[in-house]
Amino acid sequence: MPKEFSRGRRVGEQLQRELAKLLQFEVKDPRVTGVTVQAVQPSRDLSVAKVFYTVMGDKEVAEVQLGLEKSAGFLRHELGQRLIMRHVPSLVFKYDDSVVRGATLSQLIDEAVATDRARHDEEE
Repeated sequence: MPKEFSRGRRVGEQLQRELAKLLQFEVKDPRVTGVTVQAVQPSRDLSVAKVFYTVMGDKEVAEVQLGLEKSAGFLRHELGQRLIMRHVPSLVFKYDDSVVRGATLSQLIDEAVATDRARHDEEE
């Protein structure tokens, strides 16, 4: 029977917390300001970690991606200093557009409800 919280999940959550702190307080690259770490998924062998992020504001995702890739070495070094791990995983950054998609879907649902309500009011 598997454990309720696997090691990979615990490591992912710890990496997420530390990366969020590092991006907010330590990284000086202006391209990565306003980045929110949504989730971190380490591989089974913990050699690679996918970091899913979103961007606040109207920043260009490609520029933010370049900034994150440039600071990956610094972030990995700092994670090695802060975490008790033999090997710090390589960081692969992936843009997470689920927040944007969720907002779009919410807007579409609101429009459909308003249209339905207006149609229902006309019938009465």
